[in-house]
Amino acid sequence: MLGDILTRDNPLLSRANRPISTKLGLSEINFTCPDDGEKRGQLSPFDPGDERVAALIEKSISDNTRRAYRFDLSHFEIWGGTIPSTPATVATYLADHVHELSVATLVRRVATLSKAHEARGLANPCRSEIVRATLRGIKRSKGTVQKQARALEREDLMLVLDQLGESVRDVRDRALLLLGFAGGFRRSELVGLNHADVEHVRHGLIVTLNFSKTDQEGAGRQLGIPHGRTRHCPVAALDAWLALSGIATGPIFRPVDRHGHIGVDRLSGEAVSLVVRERVGAAGINPVGFSGHSLRAGFATSAVRAGVPTHRIRAQTGHASDAMLARYVREGELFLGNAAGALL
Repeated sequence: MLGDILTRDNPLLSRANRPISTKLGLSEINFTCPDDGEKRGQLSPFDPGDERVAALIEKSISDNTRRAYRFDLSHFEIWGGTIPSTPATVATYLADHVHELSVATLVRRVATLSKAHEARGLANPCRSEIVRATLRGIKRSKGTVQKQARALEREDLMLVLDQLGESVRDVRDRALLLLGFAGGFRRSELVGLNHADVEHVRHGLIVTLNFSKTDQEGAGRQLGIPHGRTRHCPVAALDAWLALSGIATGPIFRPVDRHGHIGVDRLSGEAVSLVVRERVGAAGINPVGFSGHSLRAGFATSAVRAGVPTHRIRAQTGHASDAMLARYVREGELFLGNAAGALL
Protein backbone atom coordinates (compact mmCIF):
# COMPACT_ATOMS: atom_id res chain seq x y z
CA MET A 1 0.00 0.00 0.00
CA LEU A 2 1.18 3.51 -0.69
CA GLY A 3 0.67 6.19 1.93
CA ASP A 4 0.29 9.86 1.10
CA ILE A 5 3.21 11.85 2.42
CA LEU A 6 2.53 14.98 0.41
CA THR A 7 -0.61 15.97 -1.45
CA ARG A 8 0.34 15.94 -5.12
CA ASP A 9 -0.77 18.98 -7.07
CA ASN A 10 1.30 19.38 -10.23
CA PRO A 11 4.44 17.59 -11.43
CA LEU A 12 6.24 20.93 -11.49
CA LEU A 13 5.23 21.95 -7.99
CA SER A 14 5.44 18.94 -5.69
CA ARG A 15 7.37 15.81 -4.89
CA ALA A 16 6.03 12.36 -5.65
CA ASN A 17 4.54 10.38 -2.81
CA ARG A 18 6.86 8.02 -1.02
CA PRO A 19 6.00 4.38 -0.26
CA ILE A 20 5.21 3.34 3.27
CA SER A 21 6.23 -0.15 4.27
CA THR A 22 3.55 -2.36 5.74
CA LYS A 23 5.61 -5.52 6.20
CA LEU A 24 4.75 -5.80 9.88
CA GLY A 25 1.51 -3.88 9.75
CA LEU A 26 2.81 -0.98 11.85
CA SER A 27 1.46 1.64 9.47
CA GLU A 28 -2.00 0.20 9.92
CA ILE A 29 -2.10 0.88 13.65
CA ASN A 30 -5.22 2.85 14.48
CA PHE A 31 -4.21 5.53 16.96
CA THR A 32 -7.69 6.46 17.99
CA CYS A 33 -9.86 3.36 17.96
CA PRO A 34 -9.25 -0.39 17.93
CA ASP A 35 -8.67 -2.45 14.80
CA ASP A 36 -10.97 -5.22 13.69
CA GLY A 37 -10.74 -8.87 14.56
CA GLU A 38 -8.01 -10.17 16.80
CA LYS A 39 -6.49 -6.71 17.40
CA ARG A 40 -9.81 -5.45 18.66
CA GLY A 41 -10.09 -8.18 21.22
CA GLN A 42 -6.52 -8.36 22.46
CA LEU A 43 -4.66 -5.11 21.94
CA SER A 44 -7.14 -2.29 22.34
CA PRO A 45 -7.90 -0.74 25.73
CA PHE A 46 -11.49 -0.15 24.70
CA ASP A 47 -14.11 -0.92 22.08
CA PRO A 48 -16.41 1.96 21.11
CA GLY A 49 -18.95 -0.50 19.70
CA ASP A 50 -21.08 2.12 17.95
CA GLU A 51 -19.67 2.83 14.47
CA ARG A 52 -20.73 6.46 14.81
CA VAL A 53 -18.56 6.81 17.91
CA ALA A 54 -15.63 5.14 16.11
CA ALA A 55 -16.02 7.57 13.20
CA LEU A 56 -15.97 10.57 15.52
CA ILE A 57 -12.92 9.25 17.36
CA GLU A 58 -11.21 8.81 14.00
CA LYS A 59 -11.69 12.53 13.35
CA SER A 60 -9.98 13.45 16.62
CA ILE A 61 -6.62 13.31 14.81
CA SER A 62 -5.99 15.36 11.69
CA ASP A 63 -5.06 13.68 8.40
CA ASN A 64 -1.63 15.33 8.44
CA THR A 65 -0.91 14.04 11.94
CA ARG A 66 -2.05 10.56 10.99
CA ARG A 67 0.21 10.57 7.93
CA ALA A 68 3.13 11.69 10.10
CA TYR A 69 2.45 8.86 12.57
CA ARG A 70 2.39 6.29 9.80
CA PHE A 71 5.59 7.57 8.24
CA ASP A 72 7.36 7.51 11.61
CA LEU A 73 6.24 3.95 12.31
CA SER A 74 7.25 2.84 8.83
CA HIS A 75 10.76 4.21 9.38
CA PHE A 76 10.97 2.39 12.72
CA GLU A 77 9.77 -0.83 11.08
CA ILE A 78 12.25 -0.63 8.19
CA TRP A 79 15.03 -0.19 10.74
CA GLY A 80 13.88 -3.41 12.42
CA GLY A 81 11.60 -2.25 15.19
CA THR A 82 8.33 -3.85 16.24
CA ILE A 83 5.30 -2.98 18.34
CA PRO A 84 5.46 -3.76 21.22
CA SER A 85 9.02 -2.62 21.72
CA THR A 86 11.45 -2.48 24.64
CA PRO A 87 13.16 0.59 26.12
CA ALA A 88 16.55 -0.70 24.96
CA THR A 89 15.31 -1.07 21.38
CA VAL A 90 13.90 2.46 21.26
CA ALA A 91 17.11 3.86 22.76
CA THR A 92 19.20 1.97 20.19
CA TYR A 93 16.99 3.28 17.38
CA LEU A 94 17.62 6.84 18.58
CA ALA A 95 21.37 6.26 18.82
CA ASP A 96 21.50 4.77 15.32
CA HIS A 97 19.89 7.90 13.83
CA VAL A 98 21.51 10.61 15.96
CA HIS A 99 23.60 11.85 13.01
CA GLU A 100 20.92 11.31 10.37
CA LEU A 101 17.87 13.00 11.88
CA SER A 102 17.35 16.30 13.64
CA VAL A 103 16.58 16.54 17.33
CA ALA A 104 13.04 17.67 16.57
CA THR A 105 12.46 14.65 14.31
CA LEU A 106 13.80 12.21 16.90
CA VAL A 107 11.58 13.75 19.58
CA ARG A 108 8.60 13.31 17.25
CA ARG A 109 9.54 9.67 16.58
CA VAL A 110 9.54 9.00 20.32
CA ALA A 111 6.14 10.67 20.65
CA THR A 112 4.77 8.53 17.82
CA LEU A 113 6.09 5.30 19.34
CA SER A 114 4.64 6.34 22.68
CA LYS A 115 1.23 6.97 21.10
CA ALA A 116 1.34 3.65 19.23
CA HIS A 117 1.90 1.68 22.44
CA GLU A 118 -0.67 3.55 24.52
CA ALA A 119 -3.32 3.29 21.79
CA ARG A 120 -3.01 -0.50 22.06
CA GLY A 121 -2.93 -0.58 25.84
CA LEU A 122 0.69 -1.73 25.89
CA ALA A 123 3.47 -0.81 28.30
CA ASN A 124 5.07 2.37 27.03
CA PRO A 125 8.86 1.98 26.61
CA CYS A 126 9.26 5.69 25.87
CA ARG A 127 8.50 6.55 29.49
CA SER A 128 11.53 4.62 30.68
CA GLU A 129 14.61 6.39 32.02
CA ILE A 130 16.88 4.84 29.39
CA VAL A 131 14.91 6.45 26.55
CA ARG A 132 14.61 9.78 28.35
CA ALA A 133 18.31 9.81 29.19
CA THR A 134 19.20 8.97 25.58
CA LEU A 135 17.11 11.91 24.36
CA ARG A 136 18.73 14.23 26.90
CA GLY A 137 22.15 13.11 25.71
CA ILE A 138 21.18 13.76 22.09
CA LYS A 139 19.93 17.24 22.94
CA ARG A 140 23.11 18.08 24.85
CA SER A 141 25.37 16.80 22.09
CA LYS A 142 23.49 18.31 19.13
CA GLY A 143 21.73 21.25 20.70
CA THR A 144 18.01 21.97 20.40
CA VAL A 145 18.00 25.05 18.20
CA GLN A 146 15.80 24.27 15.20
CA LYS A 147 16.45 25.63 11.74
CA GLN A 148 13.98 28.41 11.14
CA ALA A 149 12.65 29.48 7.78
CA ARG A 150 14.19 32.72 6.57
CA ALA A 151 11.72 35.55 6.90
CA LEU A 152 10.65 37.15 3.62
CA GLU A 153 10.45 40.69 4.94
CA ARG A 154 8.50 43.53 3.40
CA GLU A 155 11.36 45.12 1.45
CA ASP A 156 12.41 41.82 -0.13
CA LEU A 157 8.79 40.91 -0.85
CA MET A 158 8.46 44.14 -2.82
CA LEU A 159 11.53 43.17 -4.87
CA VAL A 160 10.03 39.75 -5.56
CA LEU A 161 6.67 41.21 -6.63
CA ASP A 162 8.35 43.71 -8.95
CA GLN A 163 9.75 40.79 -10.97
CA LEU A 164 6.33 39.28 -11.69
CA GLY A 165 4.63 39.76 -15.04
CA GLU A 166 1.06 39.15 -16.16
CA SER A 167 1.07 35.46 -17.09
CA VAL A 168 -1.45 33.16 -15.42
CA ARG A 169 1.18 31.84 -13.01
CA ASP A 170 2.44 35.36 -12.29
CA VAL A 171 -1.04 36.57 -11.41
CA ARG A 172 -1.65 33.54 -9.20
CA ASP A 173 1.70 33.84 -7.44
CA ARG A 174 1.24 37.57 -6.84
CA ALA A 175 -2.04 36.86 -5.06
CA LEU A 176 -0.53 33.90 -3.19
CA LEU A 177 2.47 35.86 -1.92
CA LEU A 178 0.56 39.00 -0.98
CA LEU A 179 -2.33 37.24 0.74
CA GLY A 180 0.03 34.84 2.54
CA PHE A 181 2.11 37.77 3.82
CA ALA A 182 -0.78 40.10 4.73
CA GLY A 183 -2.61 37.37 6.61
CA GLY A 184 0.46 35.93 8.31
CA PHE A 185 -0.89 32.58 7.15
CA ARG A 186 0.60 29.17 7.65
CA ARG A 187 0.96 27.50 4.27
CA SER A 188 -1.76 24.96 5.17
CA GLU A 189 -4.15 27.81 5.98
CA LEU A 190 -3.32 29.57 2.73
CA VAL A 191 -3.89 26.61 0.43
CA GLY A 192 -6.93 25.58 2.49
CA LEU A 193 -8.85 28.74 1.60
CA ASN A 194 -12.01 28.36 -0.45
CA HIS A 195 -13.85 31.04 -2.39
CA ALA A 196 -16.63 31.01 0.22
CA ASP A 197 -14.11 31.83 2.96
CA VAL A 198 -13.42 35.31 1.57
CA GLU A 199 -15.87 38.20 1.91
CA HIS A 200 -15.38 41.64 0.35
CA VAL A 201 -16.18 44.60 2.61
CA ARG A 202 -15.49 48.33 2.36
CA HIS A 203 -12.12 48.15 4.10
CA GLY A 204 -10.83 45.08 2.28
CA LEU A 205 -11.44 41.37 2.88
CA ILE A 206 -12.71 39.31 5.78
CA VAL A 207 -11.11 35.88 5.64
CA THR A 208 -12.58 33.01 7.64
CA LEU A 209 -10.21 30.23 8.68
CA ASN A 210 -12.29 27.17 9.43
CA PHE A 211 -9.32 25.02 10.49
CA SER A 212 -5.70 25.63 11.36
CA LYS A 213 -2.77 23.96 13.09
CA THR A 214 -3.86 25.38 16.45
CA ASP A 215 -7.59 24.95 15.77
CA GLN A 216 -8.02 21.26 15.01
CA GLU A 217 -11.59 21.32 16.34
CA GLY A 218 -12.69 23.83 13.72
CA ALA A 219 -13.88 26.63 15.98
CA GLY A 220 -12.74 29.00 13.25
CA ARG A 221 -11.59 32.61 13.36
CA GLN A 222 -11.82 35.67 11.15
CA LEU A 223 -9.15 38.16 10.19
CA GLY A 224 -9.09 41.26 8.05
CA ILE A 225 -6.97 41.91 4.97
CA PRO A 226 -7.05 45.69 4.38
CA HIS A 227 -6.58 47.44 1.07
CA GLY A 228 -2.89 48.07 0.48
CA ARG A 229 -1.38 51.56 0.53
CA THR A 230 1.35 50.69 -2.00
CA ARG A 231 1.39 49.52 -5.61
CA HIS A 232 1.13 45.95 -4.30
CA CYS A 233 -2.33 45.51 -2.78
CA PRO A 234 -3.35 42.02 -1.55
CA VAL A 235 -7.04 42.70 -2.18
CA ALA A 236 -6.46 43.85 -5.75
CA ALA A 237 -4.08 40.94 -6.38
CA LEU A 238 -6.63 38.38 -5.21
CA ASP A 239 -9.40 40.02 -7.25
CA ALA A 240 -7.20 39.88 -10.34
CA TRP A 241 -6.51 36.18 -9.83
CA LEU A 242 -10.16 35.30 -9.29
CA ALA A 243 -11.22 37.29 -12.33
CA LEU A 244 -8.56 35.73 -14.56
CA SER A 245 -9.13 32.17 -13.33
CA GLY A 246 -12.91 32.36 -13.21
CA ILE A 247 -12.87 30.61 -9.84
CA ALA A 248 -16.23 31.12 -8.14
CA THR A 249 -16.36 28.07 -5.89
CA GLY A 250 -13.92 25.67 -4.25
CA PRO A 251 -10.19 26.15 -3.67
CA ILE A 252 -8.78 29.58 -4.40
CA PHE A 253 -5.21 28.55 -5.10
CA ARG A 254 -4.78 25.82 -7.69
CA PRO A 255 -2.00 24.37 -9.86
CA VAL A 256 -1.14 26.08 -13.14
CA ASP A 257 0.69 24.03 -15.78
CA ARG A 258 3.31 25.33 -18.21
CA HIS A 259 0.62 26.10 -20.78
CA GLY A 260 -1.27 28.32 -18.35
CA HIS A 261 -4.05 25.81 -17.75
CA ILE A 262 -5.56 26.02 -14.27
CA GLY A 263 -6.24 22.77 -12.43
CA VAL A 264 -9.28 21.90 -10.35
CA ASP A 265 -7.44 20.52 -7.32
CA ARG A 266 -6.11 22.42 -4.36
CA LEU A 267 -2.49 23.58 -4.41
CA SER A 268 -0.33 21.66 -1.92
CA GLY A 269 1.55 23.19 0.97
CA GLU A 270 4.83 22.02 -0.54
CA ALA A 271 3.95 23.90 -3.72
CA VAL A 272 3.80 27.14 -1.71
CA SER A 273 7.38 26.55 -0.55
CA LEU A 274 8.48 25.94 -4.12
CA VAL A 275 6.76 29.10 -5.34
CA VAL A 276 8.43 31.17 -2.62
CA ARG A 277 11.90 29.80 -3.39
CA GLU A 278 11.45 30.14 -7.15
CA ARG A 279 10.25 33.73 -6.96
CA VAL A 280 12.86 34.76 -4.40
CA GLY A 281 15.61 33.33 -6.58
CA ALA A 282 14.25 35.14 -9.65
CA ALA A 283 14.54 38.42 -7.73
CA GLY A 284 18.26 37.84 -7.20
CA ILE A 285 17.97 36.74 -3.56
CA ASN A 286 19.65 33.53 -2.40
CA PRO A 287 16.67 31.14 -2.00
CA VAL A 288 18.40 28.88 0.55
CA GLY A 289 16.42 28.79 3.78
CA PHE A 290 13.18 30.15 2.33
CA SER A 291 9.99 28.10 2.52
CA GLY A 292 6.23 28.47 2.71
CA HIS A 293 6.65 29.63 6.32
CA SER A 294 8.76 32.58 5.14
CA LEU A 295 5.63 34.64 4.39
CA ARG A 296 4.30 34.23 7.94
CA ALA A 297 7.73 34.84 9.47
CA GLY A 298 8.26 37.86 7.23
CA PHE A 299 4.96 39.41 8.23
CA ALA A 300 5.62 39.01 11.96
CA THR A 301 9.21 40.25 11.76
CA SER A 302 8.31 43.22 9.57
CA ALA A 303 5.41 44.15 11.84
CA VAL A 304 7.68 44.15 14.91
CA ARG A 305 10.16 46.42 13.13
CA ALA A 306 7.31 48.75 12.17
CA GLY A 307 6.41 49.08 15.87
CA VAL A 308 3.12 47.14 15.73
CA PRO A 309 2.14 45.92 19.24
CA THR A 310 2.53 42.17 19.68
CA HIS A 311 -1.13 41.67 20.60
CA ARG A 312 -2.12 43.13 17.22
CA ILE A 313 0.35 40.88 15.43
CA ARG A 314 -1.06 37.84 17.26
CA ALA A 315 -4.59 38.86 16.27
CA GLN A 316 -3.52 38.44 12.64
CA THR A 317 -1.25 35.39 12.88
CA GLY A 318 -3.27 33.47 15.47
CA HIS A 319 -0.31 32.90 17.80
CA ALA A 320 -1.64 31.92 21.21
CA SER A 321 0.77 34.02 23.24
CA ASP A 322 3.70 36.43 23.09
CA ALA A 323 5.94 33.49 24.00
CA MET A 324 5.04 31.81 20.70
CA LEU A 325 5.80 35.06 18.89
CA ALA A 326 9.05 35.63 20.76
CA ARG A 327 11.51 34.50 18.08
CA TYR A 328 10.08 36.96 15.56
CA VAL A 329 10.24 39.74 18.14
CA ARG A 330 13.90 38.92 18.80
CA GLU A 331 14.73 38.98 15.08
CA GLY A 332 12.73 42.15 14.47
CA GLU A 333 14.42 44.03 17.32
CA LEU A 334 18.02 43.03 16.56
CA PHE A 335 18.73 46.38 14.91
CA LEU A 336 16.25 48.61 16.77
CA GLY A 337 18.26 50.92 18.98
CA ASN A 338 21.30 48.70 18.46
CA ALA A 339 24.20 49.93 20.61
CA ALA A 340 26.74 49.32 17.87
CA GLY A 341 24.75 51.52 15.53
CA ALA A 342 25.31 54.49 17.83
CA LEU A 343 29.06 53.93 17.84
CA LEU A 344 30.06 52.97 14.30
